[in-house]
Amino acid sequence: MTRYVSPVNPAVFPLLAVVLLGIGVFFTAWFFVYEVTSTKFTRDICKEALISLVAALFSSFGVLFLLLWVGIYV
Repeated sequence: MTRYVSPVNPAVFPLLAVVLLGIGVFFTAWFFVYEVTSTKFTRDICKEALISLVAALFSSFGVLFLLLWVGIYV
């Protein structure tokens, strides 16, 4: 039986966590600024959904690699 090898090198967990969380924070901030500065007449539900989906995806993968980095193997 062969030993399992991770598809992602554990040495890059810190870099992936920081980069993905940074991108997630950027999109979260963009979503917040968009919601605060737009009026109810200029809002677009598709744009809101797309920005929030991208922010959620990057943040969730960032949290996943953060957990792997600190030794919580999920």
